Amino acid sequence: IASAGQNGQFRTPRHIIRLMVEMTAPQPTDVICDPACGTGGFLVTAGEYLREQHPNLLLDAALREHFHQRMFHGFDFDNTMLRIGSMNMLLHGVENPDIRYRDSLAQDHAADEEAYTLVLANPPFAGSLDYENTAKDLLSIVKTKKTELLFLALFLRLLKPGGRAAVIVPDGVLFGSSKAHKELRRLLVEEQKLDAVVSLPGGVFKPYAGVSTAILFFTKTNSGGTDRVWFYDVDADGWSLDDKRTPLLPEDKLGPAPRTALSEDEHAKNNLPDVLARWWQRDGAERERARTAQSFCVPKADIVAQGYDLSLNRYKEVVHE
Repeated sequence: IASAGQNGQFRTPRHIIRLMVEMTAPQPTDVICDPACGTGGFLVTAGEYLREQHPNLLLDAALREHFHQRMFHGFDFDNTMLRIGSMNMLLHGVENPDIRYRDSLAQDHAADEEAYTLVLANPPFAGSLDYENTAKDLLSIVKTKKTELLFLALFLRLLKPGGRAAVIVPDGVLFGSSKAHKELRRLLVEEQKLDAVVSLPGGVFKPYAGVSTAILFFTKTNSGGTDRVWFYDVDADGWSLDDKRTPLLPEDKLGPAPRTALSEDEHAKNNLPDVLARWWQRDGAERERARTAQSFCVPKADIVAQGYDLSLNRYKEVVHE
């Protein structure tokens, strides 16, 4: 797994997965899908989160059956990854997860349309497909050859109305100037509900890739609803941002939900607990924050005025001392 695969796939750090799972807060009735599941990290973490947050989940016969038989769905087109992913789910106590071979961008999605309530994914970036090898139902949403845009179109197909998604995208998705990039961002802002953009530091995926990324959080509504978008600029994720990725804090202070509270100095080394705390305030106190802060809200009108540019620096204000 140490090297990125030929279609640009690489392992997502577990603390970033955990952050996305904590922020989307899976519920016992959710139907969860990762259409580019690899080793199944998102699905495993969602299962662990549910067991922790809902300790009685497996005592209820109907919920238990749902958890083991119908909750978890993962697709990939690498057979080795499917084996690892299936084993990973079994070892984490999910009896019959739906982990199957599927070229998510090439096959038609009629059977899965609006089947899921939560999508968690880190789809491959920088891939390029031919139009003839791409599912027509995705091209009808956004005409592009770029895998990262096609996957976003796919998530909109797969989600039930009211369903939510947390997805890692390369920065280019946020500000790319091609017609397809702009149309996709317009779709998210105007026709769905874009909830948040969490900007990650450049070294998060080292040593595989130095690409700058962000996490998009959105809800499928098919009727708009974006009111204001919450931005957070993550500077530090608890590990050094070089190829070594050494932990900067003791283990009980790492991750988005550390066992020990962090001091102000420690926050500078691990922003993730703060991301989580502020995320839950996004409809309250966060709305009052100045744009010089690490997180702030941007009204939809401002995003429209900027041509649907979603890069945080477009809205962040810098204090000149």
